[in-house]
Amino acid sequence: MKILLVHQGLSLPVHSYGGTERVIWDLAKGLVALGHDVTFLVPDGSVCDFAKVININPTQNILSQIPRNSFDLVHFQFRVEGEPNFSYLVTEHGNTKLPLPLNLNTVFISKNHAERYGSEEFVYNGLDWSAYGPVDWTMPRLRHHFLGKGSWPVKNLKGAIQVARQAGVELAVLGGTRLNLSRRFRFTPWRSIQFHGMVGGTLKFRLLNESRGMIFPVRWNEPFGLAVIESLYFGNPVFATPYGSLPELVLPDHGYLSNSITELANSVQDMKFDPRECHQWAISKFNHLEMARGYLQKYQRVLDRESLNKLQPILQDNGHKLLTWRP
Repeated sequence: MKILLVHQGLSLPVHSYGGTERVIWDLAKGLVALGHDVTFLVPDGSVCDFAKVININPTQNILSQIPRNSFDLVHFQFRVEGEPNFSYLVTEHGNTKLPLPLNLNTVFISKNHAERYGSEEFVYNGLDWSAYGPVDWTMPRLRHHFLGKGSWPVKNLKGAIQVARQAGVELAVLGGTRLNLSRRFRFTPWRSIQFHGMVGGTLKFRLLNESRGMIFPVRWNEPFGLAVIESLYFGNPVFATPYGSLPELVLPDHGYLSNSITELANSVQDMKFDPRECHQWAISKFNHLEMARGYLQKYQRVLDRESLNKLQPILQDNGHKLLTWRP
């Protein structure tokens, strides 16, 4: 099958933060590994040694830049205007801010994510774990961690700090700074909370490999949670809120879910989870080949002239509303 992957975000590949771009890159690797021909239509500066790259011209309409009759299917990573007159699929990667109708062939990234748009169509994200290297099980597990955009209120870094302090554990913050002025003022004085800013590559992998667990009390319906499966890969149980996709990613053997500071702190102190079981869950369920196989099933349905959704999916809740967080 000849597949065109279209993305308008960061250039590929990404070397630090870039969750959506990482997924798209690993999807392409998975499709190629399964014997398919992949081309990227992506921003200038992108390079790839296993797929052809076409650079987007930002001054032209994106649909006009798709070579016609050259691909079996075009896979967009964003909503497109109207219904294309060729075989296409759209992945919705986030929570839309407005309840706009999405394309009929839209696929979501978790079961909960799909349901909140009135759809049943989803494919779990997966990563190529070989790029992360082997887990060093002999490394001392020194502290817990938070991984996400600390300045974003829905990620609830403040709540992660509350849990860590009540549990009496050190917390490494990957994705935040001690002084935050960007959205809401926050200054964190305690030495037990260590800030590393936006990290990637070997430093990120080392910090995750040194962690005892992830504290991730988000206050929105998380569409998927790449940070969660990355943490699980490194043997970190996840202590999080039960919102969005998290009950699908974090089963009882892999962490604890609650919207209570005290309950999460008590579970962090208990630490009854097997790191190797967390690791095995990540590599078996959320790998790039499983993701590619899931999309290939959707592609074939489109090529068989099936509309994936009978009605245009539309967000049925407030995707950015702060959800309950209690003592």
